This record gives sequence, structure tokens and C-alpha cells, in this order.
Amino acid sequence: MTEATALNLNANDVRTSPHPVLSYSPVVLPVPGRPADLQLRVTAPATGSAGLPVILLSHGHGGALNLSSLNGYAPLAQPWAAAGFVVIQPTHLSSRTLSHLWETDPAAPFFWRSRAEDMSRILDRLDEIERAVPQLAGRLDHDKVAVAGHSLGGFTAELLLGAQVTDPDTGEKVSLLEPRIKQGVLLAAPGRGGDALNGWMAEEAPIFRSIDLATMSRPALVVAGDKDDSPHFTDMGPAWHYDPYHLAPGPKTLLTVFDGEHLLGGIQGYDAAETTDENPARVAAIAELGAAYLRSRFHPGDNAWQVAQDALTTGPGAVGRVESK
Repeated sequence: MTEATALNLNANDVRTSPHPVLSYSPVVLPVPGRPADLQLRVTAPATGSAGLPVILLSHGHGGALNLSSLNGYAPLAQPWAAAGFVVIQPTHLSSRTLSHLWETDPAAPFFWRSRAEDMSRILDRLDEIERAVPQLAGRLDHDKVAVAGHSLGGFTAELLLGAQVTDPDTGEKVSLLEPRIKQGVLLAAPGRGGDALNGWMAEEAPIFRSIDLATMSRPALVVAGDKDDSPHFTDMGPAWHYDPYHLAPGPKTLLTVFDGEHLLGGIQGYDAAETTDENPARVAAIAELGAAYLRSRFHPGDNAWQVAQDALTTGPGAVGRVESK
């Protein structure tokens, strides 16, 4: 059992109210044909009623060994659980904890298709996951599912929300839209491909060259740092990460995070060495805004999103700005 926080805060004055959450791992799902079992961490409110919405949280492809796995992203998973969500985090095959598989699997190192398929497998087996986690059985609302993802995980979320790509090996147009996922939160997600992808990583990640955001029709909150420059992919600067808002059809909301770099203050892990813009208040604000956005999307009439915007994106202490379409 861990202690997390439901946050009522502004950028200059972080005020926390403790709400206990349970964090359980690993839940192990054998998957025929997958070169490793699908392992999950489940983080949920320790007590309370049934009908809890689910957030599938997809990790990125960072350099840290363990943070790009079910062991990362506690700064988001814990407050989201404290706010009334069940957060399910898989270890994708792209995790460095499974890098021993990369030498023999042609899908390595990004496993772009497998990552999206992991999320569909989780939804197929939600009943099994509920039974495996103490105090969770019967508490999930299987009809209220969101996906959240950071960086490469944001790409995974884009695919599940309807973005399409062309398989570089076959030339096949691919849609991995998951109809059971109703909402999304994209964190420092990639933008358009084509001529925009002119950095050296374009050769390493050819799947990014074909990203078509015009088909990503599901509602989503796009979170992008105004200092998240990715020259290894593009010379567009931080604006590349705004593409999922500008190029996808609505309803979409863009949260531009002031002074945010690629880890948005440290969402990947507490005191992570690879965080270049460490800022606990920024991370707490992003967690609060993400939870509030999903709460109001899943519960029409709930004003959590407006309250969070008023507290965190207005006035001299604003952590960012919001626009919607």
C-alpha cells in the first residue's frame, strides 16, 4: 500500500490531501506468440465504490533501464489513482528491461504494433486483471476507458485513438483504432511525418514518417512543452508536438506547458537523472489537469476540468495555457 495525493494546487502553492492507493505488480498475462509475458502494474484507490474509470498508461522509450516499464510514471499513476481512476501500466516489449529480446526480433526496438496490441489485450482480459488484484474485483467500469502515453507511448496512444500509419515493411496502411477507448491524454507525443521528419532519427524510426493524424478522431488532451525541442526528429522545434492538436479533428484540447521540456518536469519518475527540467509543481499540475480533464469527459456536468483550468492556467502563476476545438 502506498500513499498518493489528490491535488488541489496552483503552480506556486502545492497543497496536498492524502488519499491512500494500492499499487500491485506484477500482474502477469501469458500471451501466445509474444516473446515475453505481458506484465502489468495496477494502481487504484485503496477504498471506495465501484464504477472506477480505467486509464491505460503507455511508457516511453527513454534511456533509463526501469522507468520505461511498469515501474515508471508513478508521478502520474499515483495521483490519478487517488483521483478515482484505475491506472494499468504494461511493460511493452520496447522496454529496456526486455532489451535481451531486441537482437532477435525484427520489430525491435520500438515494437510499434505490439505496443498498441498490448492495450487491446489488457481490455480483453480486464475481468482477469480485476480478480488478480486484491480489493479490485468488481470495481472497474469497463465502458469508461482512456489511454495516456508519453513520447513513444504518446505515439501508441495516437494509434489507439485513430491515427494511421503505413507499415514500412509491407506498404500496408494500418489502423489500430481501439473502439473501447473513449478518451486520451497525449504527453509530448510525436507530430506529423513526411517532410517534417528530417532529423537523424527519421532513419531509425521509419514508422514515424507516415503518421497520419487526420484520422485521430477520438477526444484527447494534448500536453506539450513549449521548450520540448526534438532536433533528432525534426527542425520544427516544440511546435511539432502540437501537431496532434492542430492536425487531428476535434474534439481536442491543447495544454501548452510553460518551460516544459520532453519529460514535462519529471513525469517519468521521481528524481530521474534524465529529467532536464525537473519541477515537482509542474508535474503535480499536469497530473491534476489530466485527471480533471478525464473526469469531466467521463462525467458530463462535472466541473473538475474548469476548476483545474481556473486554478492552474490563469493568472501570474499559470503553468500553461489551454485552447480547445
